[in-house]
Amino acid sequence: MNPLPDLMLEPLVRAALLEDLGRAGDITTDAIVPDSLRTRCVLQAREPGVVAGLDLARISFALVDPRLVFTIHRADGAAIVPGDRIATVEGPARGVLIGERVGLNYLSHLSGIASATNRIVRAVEHTGARICCTRKTIPGLRALQKYAVRVGGGMNHRFGLDDAVLIKDNHIAIAGGVRIAIERARASVGHLVKIEVEVDTLAQLDEALSVGMDAVLLDNMSLDMLRDAVRMVGGRAITEASGRVTPETAPGIAETGVDMISIGWLTHSVSVLDIGLDYAA
Repeated sequence: MNPLPDLMLEPLVRAALLEDLGRAGDITTDAIVPDSLRTRCVLQAREPGVVAGLDLARISFALVDPRLVFTIHRADGAAIVPGDRIATVEGPARGVLIGERVGLNYLSHLSGIASATNRIVRAVEHTGARICCTRKTIPGLRALQKYAVRVGGGMNHRFGLDDAVLIKDNHIAIAGGVRIAIERARASVGHLVKIEVEVDTLAQLDEALSVGMDAVLLDNMSLDMLRDAVRMVGGRAITEASGRVTPETAPGIAETGVDMISIGWLTHSVSVLDIGLDYAA
């Protein structure tokens, strides 16, 4: 898994540290911990999952105190179980304590996304379906969250409104129909821009197929309707299912023959993975 460059990560971590340090810095650590004291702490898994976001933790400690040494034991993408040592940080104790929360916030959040993605990826691995995320991301963290989805074995949907055309239900309603929405989009965008249209009925799908598109988003359809839709498309476009997808429902959706399953909650409301920073010596 290719990491995101530090150039992208550093401003996000710096802003988080500045928010945490406020106007006077860490007054607790400054009062209790001597400046000369050194320590060694371990980032350790407290539940099973998949690691993602170690570079953000590393940068958090490095920005606080460049003298801190951050050693990675389990890289991004590694499967972990409770008790596994993920990384070690050692050096001036003040720096460890100041950088701890921001580093753990990023690491736990992104590892939660990677872990949840991986659970669903494994649930559908007996099919040809791929799992992807959406634009339902936390503002400012989209690149990070989509990276974590990739670490977990998933794929990314578009990163923004300028990546590709996605004609949704409100576009169709305002334009006056599926056909006219697709025709307007095709007349407007360049030849390298792909067009996807969202449909929630087979009648809409039939209309979209009569015009042609690159991908079709089959929204909140029953399993029987999904199977019918896949047969109607017949390989003429990429089929993507969405709506009410859980680790329990994903296998049935995948077995209908769809190419992609998109899941918004992977980024907007996934639980963090429990990772702790424990004093080692």
